[in-house]
Amino acid sequence: MKNRRIIVLLSLAAILFSVLLIYQMTVLRKAHSTLESYAIFRGCNRLIARNENYAICKTDSDQVIKIVKFRNKWYLDGDLPKCLLNFCF
Repeated sequence: MKNRRIIVLLSLAAILFSVLLIYQMTVLRKAHSTLESYAIFRGCNRLIARNENYAICKTDSDQVIKIVKFRNKWYLDGDLPKCLLNFCF
């Protein structure tokens, strides 16, 4: 009886973890997809400059940040994924 409870609890924990992981991946994929989505994700309230490869914006806390496009996704400048042999992570 105790073993069955432990198995059920572990299964529920694994399912919950999987759902949270998929949700987080979906949020991040959407955030990186467009400049507007990424600016909102980073808390920008005003774009100062913009072109097709980068944008500079001001956050709610008056911090100025630069957002850059890398492989058709948007990232915070200096926070690009690490790439090795054309595989980025």
